[in-house]
Amino acid sequence: MLKNGRVPGMTQYPDREMHDMFAVFCYVETYANTYLEQLHMTTRELHSQNILHYFSVIADKYDFMNAILSFGLYRFWNRRAIAGAGIKRGERVLDVCGGTGALSVLAAEAAGPEGSVVLYDFCPNMIRAGKRRYVRSRTSAEIHFVCGDALNLAAGNKLFDAALIGFGLRNLSDMEQGVREILRVLKPGGRLVCLEFSHPRSAWFRPVYEWYCFHVIPFAGKWIVGSREAYLYLPRSIKAFPHAEQLGRMLRSWGLQNVYHRLLCNGIAAVHVGSKRDRAKDTQAGQETREQKGRS
Repeated sequence: MLKNGRVPGMTQYPDREMHDMFAVFCYVETYANTYLEQLHMTTRELHSQNILHYFSVIADKYDFMNAILSFGLYRFWNRRAIAGAGIKRGERVLDVCGGTGALSVLAAEAAGPEGSVVLYDFCPNMIRAGKRRYVRSRTSAEIHFVCGDALNLAAGNKLFDAALIGFGLRNLSDMEQGVREILRVLKPGGRLVCLEFSHPRSAWFRPVYEWYCFHVIPFAGKWIVGSREAYLYLPRSIKAFPHAEQLGRMLRSWGLQNVYHRLLCNGIAAVHVGSKRDRAKDTQAGQETREQKGRS
């Protein structure tokens, strides 16, 4: 009820008071949203900085550690990944998170001198190790080294026939963005091969494998490389990584088609293969189907 044109208990300017309250609310909401965005970005940046630090420390002994910790199996895994890529002579290949160039050299041998390989990694120390491997390999194919962010590839659209990412997907702060960037630079119909750690299938082997990962590997990292943290991150990241079937579903949801995977060594690792959709071929196939129906 109005009294002398005023609402009891309110100031003389109710509209101004409500406006001030609304302004405060909007300010608080905007500040909260900005804070959450900054917190999210800070978490991603911190993750990237930690990964960069780990790989900078272990770069010089990365291949040696891979050999002894996998009992030499990583060479077999790399060759299975290259076989899945189906690289032909003269093709252009992108090796994302290429590190010390194990996959790049094999890809260069498959592509031949008519082809080329781009090794893309964000750690300068790993790239230097990759260049040393390239010189030792004496391959006649070209390997170009690029230091950059896998979430924002410095490459144009539809440039590569095939792309590889070996033991690097789980290290990305945004796996979906990384895969979508790779798809952007792939030609229509181009292949993506992801070689990554997975989870053993045998129930009796899982606890043995987990004990090895969380005790032997960090101890070896501390003793040989001088970094227990880097080799404790490895089993933690593996344990948090999706199972092979789940990763396959994720890759499909991110835009890959014809996705399949092969388990290696009872599921310790897995190779996922998929391709970028070729809309021109899809249109042609649809047209041929309609023509066949018309003739029938």
